[in-house]
Amino acid sequence: MTTTATQDRPGPESRPDRARTPGAALAVLPDVLRAALAWTDAHRADFALPGDVLEPHTQVNATLKPLGELAQLGSTIRRTTAPGTPEHERAGDLVTYAWEQVAAGDLLLELLRAEPFAAYPYEIYAAFAGYGLRHEGFEALARPLTATRAWAHTEQHANRQLGLVNSERRVGVVTHTDAGAVLSRTWLGGLSEPWMFEGPSGYALTHTVFHLTDWGRMPDRVPEKIDGYLRTWLPAWADGCLESGQWDLTGELLAVAASLPGPAPEPLLDAVWPVLADVQHPTGCVPETGPPAQDTAAPDPYPFIDCYHSTLVTAFAAALSLRSLRSPGQTDGSAPGRERRTA
Repeated sequence: MTTTATQDRPGPESRPDRARTPGAALAVLPDVLRAALAWTDAHRADFALPGDVLEPHTQVNATLKPLGELAQLGSTIRRTTAPGTPEHERAGDLVTYAWEQVAAGDLLLELLRAEPFAAYPYEIYAAFAGYGLRHEGFEALARPLTATRAWAHTEQHANRQLGLVNSERRVGVVTHTDAGAVLSRTWLGGLSEPWMFEGPSGYALTHTVFHLTDWGRMPDRVPEKIDGYLRTWLPAWADGCLESGQWDLTGELLAVAASLPGPAPEPLLDAVWPVLADVQHPTGCVPETGPPAQDTAAPDPYPFIDCYHSTLVTAFAAALSLRSLRSPGQTDGSAPGRERRTA
């Protein structure tokens, strides 16, 4: 596996294939989830959109992307946690904040008008729509756009196309292509040789599972062969990520493990979660990569851009893992969207 070496990596005792204390994941997960959400809530202003967000020079990856991730992962955490708990309420507050930032959908409509050829406004909107927040004007414009030949034939990587299919499912329209056919073209769907796993293929793999399962909500969408393949190789991949300090990718792999149908992979969760819990700073944030900050009293040990995603992913993976360990097989009962293949 190709990874980036770092200093102060966890020792051999942290390897998921060498050490496991039964129940270790459940012992740390509630605190990990609470702390990660608390940090995110305390830094919600850092997700705020700038006044010039609609201008052509604005960097989407530094503005709309973080806010869209806040909406997507926050909505999943709320759906996954028990009503009335602080985690459930805080996640809901964060989604409400994100919806306010896009002016209850008005800003996304302006983006769609300005860039009708772009998929990202639709995908951000779908994160809200899947949560029940809708905008009639946006959907009225999106319907004819998503029926075009250009939309159906946008050239993109297979896992990205699977994400667009899932967005269409969430909005409730007929999908532009068959999800199964797209899945077969992904790195994961091809059951690629496991020793070819590295950073880019790792993220492609995790997002394939997220789009396939609607961010962990529908584990039964994972085919049996892929389920078996992931259960076999996730421990080795997580091991490599721990050794090289790839904390963000570790969190995504844990979320994948908790999105599988059937029993939770408890040995993997029990071995890896305590390591990631140790990496988490007392403030709740988690670095994307590299040695954890040694100053435990620092209020902001990392720049926002270097830890917001890994912290959100940690909260997301923790919520899914708690569900998987406490209530195996539980989903929110949502039905999949109608699908068809377009010519």
